[in-house]
Amino acid sequence: MNHTRNKGPLLTARVLQQLLFARSAGATHLDCSMDLERSQKSVDLTDQGWTWQDHQYPYPDHLKDRTIYHWSGDAFEAVSRFSGSLIKLVPTDWGTPTFEIDGIKMLVSAQVSPWIDAERKVALIAPAGKVVLDTCGGLGYFAAWCLEGGARQILSFEKNPDVVWLRSLNPWSPVAEGALTLTQGDVTQHIGGLGDGSVDAVLHDPPRFGIAGELYSLVFYKELARVLRRGGRLFHYTGTPNRLTSGRDVPNEVAGRLREAGFRTTLSGDGVLATRR
Repeated sequence: MNHTRNKGPLLTARVLQQLLFARSAGATHLDCSMDLERSQKSVDLTDQGWTWQDHQYPYPDHLKDRTIYHWSGDAFEAVSRFSGSLIKLVPTDWGTPTFEIDGIKMLVSAQVSPWIDAERKVALIAPAGKVVLDTCGGLGYFAAWCLEGGARQILSFEKNPDVVWLRSLNPWSPVAEGALTLTQGDVTQHIGGLGDGSVDAVLHDPPRFGIAGELYSLVFYKELARVLRRGGRLFHYTGTPNRLTSGRDVPNEVAGRLREAGFRTTLSGDGVLATRR
């Protein structure tokens, strides 16, 4: 699959406020970011609109907080879709966006940038020169840091087509080319096509257990053990659910199941770091 990125501007309520404040102050241009803090560019301002990359855009009447907007060709529309679940790209204080499914945040962003969080987790599997299986690609931040870290190949899977669409609009998401292959499909159905010991490392960042229990199953963990070479590392994100309210100790449940599947495990931050025996 070839996944390209939309090149148009992305607006948030904060950026719109900057534009309107500069206009009201009589400024004729403003240095700001139209790509969620990936870069800063100069925007020309008039009373009627603003110009970016030789194209003129209107000032929207109102933008909601916690929403990112893209230019549809006629107006600024929210980067969200509803097809069974409401999926939306959500701005953060760090620039790098997270995303939500039915209001549930899919990436950490309260205490740390999701971009920096992904960097730390990818470092645990030391991607340089390796073939990496990225089971639940999401916005692609794990894959981006694998590319940055010199991975030889990244095999990434993302089940939800709406999340793949979010990636096409997110300037922080890597384009699927070169060493990165992105398959829109369920990794539990595709993993059988991977050979024994064919990958050197695994990054497993599934949705929470209540949404995707099959991705926490012994059956799936045995498949991960099968495709991962001996000595290969796996990082499994579990989050840190409150045991008092959930009644479950998900990290230790995961660690126990991974050991049964053929891994040595240690709890690491908000996940489990495992090595194939």
